Amino acid sequence: MASYDRNNLFAKILRGDLPSYKVYEDDRAIAFLDIMPRSPGHTLVIPKLPTRNILDVDPEVLAHVMKVAQKIAKAAMTVFNADGITLQQFSEPAGGQVVFHLHVHVMPRKSGVALKPPASVKEDPAILSDQAQKLAAALNDG
Repeated sequence: MASYDRNNLFAKILRGDLPSYKVYEDDRAIAFLDIMPRSPGHTLVIPKLPTRNILDVDPEVLAHVMKVAQKIAKAAMTVFNADGITLQQFSEPAGGQVVFHLHVHVMPRKSGVALKPPASVKEDPAILSDQAQKLAAALNDG
């Protein structure tokens, strides 16, 4: 397995080198909207520690990331009037990983509505900003 790349996209977001539509942050994790969402409210949850994927993550860090993913999922059910949630995590190229910093996808779902193909449509920044504000507000209330 390759080593952690400190210049990956999510490492740059963590350093503040790239902007994001942040919805949640604590001392160990951050969550932000995917700019090419597969569903409205598609959120990525990542640890702050440099971690390539599930194969090298400390189990306690992974447990915290999953706790945050659950918190996001519960809030997203309400904010996006979802009927369900899809969680995804990919590790290594053969597993579908594209950005090599551990991340969990939290995708609110509507019954009968298919997910958009991965990395297919970049969402309008105004829509992402509005969704991020609503989801962050729900997380602060809950």
